[in-house]
Amino acid sequence: MKRFELIEHTADIGLIAYGRSLAEAFANAAYGLFSIIAELEAVQEAESRQVELNEADPEALLFEWLNHLLYLFDVEMLLFKRFEVTDFNEHRLKAICYGERYDPSRHQLRMGVKSATYHLLKVDKEKNQVQVILDI
Repeated sequence: MKRFELIEHTADIGLIAYGRSLAEAFANAAYGLFSIIAELEAVQEAESRQVELNEADPEALLFEWLNHLLYLFDVEMLLFKRFEVTDFNEHRLKAICYGERYDPSRHQLRMGVKSATYHLLKVDKEKNQVQVILDI
């Protein structure tokens, strides 16, 4: 099963992430996000961050999840490549994110992502897939 695919959107970029569970689809959406930002092959799992979010619905949870990860990249320059969701339901997500700080001598950035958006955002519980448009 593929983890994610990119979708075209006028002046932005979107992704659809898949999983055997909705939790895995959320993890794969995060992986897709960082695959857009940087080449992940050179990223090592030297650091980890625990993320815990509570939101009113799964769409808000996906939106906050991806934007929180973007915040960690923007503020701490952390590139993540593995996401272990340890607790998940429609309103709550706990995950451990593994990666390392951006090092321009070793990491190649691909595209700047400003934020996840609510435009065309979807969480499909039956198919275990999510869709998000990213503002670039």
